[in-house]
Amino acid sequence: MNAETLSGQRTWRSGELAEAAGVSVRTLHHYDQLGLLRPSSRSAAGHRLYVASDVRRLHRILALRGFGLPLAEVARVLDGEVTDLRELIQQQLSQVDEQIAVATRLRHRLRGVLGGLDSTREPSPHSLLALMEVMNMNRQLSAEEFDHLAQQRRRWADSMTPEELAEASAARNRATAELSEAEREQLRASRAQLWPENR
Repeated sequence: MNAETLSGQRTWRSGELAEAAGVSVRTLHHYDQLGLLRPSSRSAAGHRLYVASDVRRLHRILALRGFGLPLAEVARVLDGEVTDLRELIQQQLSQVDEQIAVATRLRHRLRGVLGGLDSTREPSPHSLLALMEVMNMNRQLSAEEFDHLAQQRRRWADSMTPEELAEASAARNRATAELSEAEREQLRASRAQLWPENR
């Protein structure tokens, strides 16, 4: 540890604190840029200097990150905007549950495509379209990604015969019919989250 002191307090430079805490110096610099963890001072040479209160704040940041909270939520907790941490953790748990559901659907689609490869050389266009839709269900698309995906779907649809289009529609209807009402509602909500904000 650094023996340098600031107003009688022991200080740590970025490299020393990073090594002691098990994070990278780049992470500490990133936290500084975000305002999550600003060093209490700088040395005459411009090096960041952290004191005991900074170490305690870093511990809280890492603990909250360990709960799976994104940095924006960590900042809200540290700034006192969140008074009930349990509610925040519950929200995160709900998001994780949704991600698991999306991953399970993707796994099911991948198994279906893999099974289809036993009888054909290449998955059908409608199988690939369905797979792409599920793959993109876990995040909001940018306007450019949304337009690209829409164009891609139109190109695939244009390349399909009327019989293939009918088959794709029937497969979609069968898959939807297998879902419970709660699953259908979750699917509608997930699709709504995909839409860019300016749409």
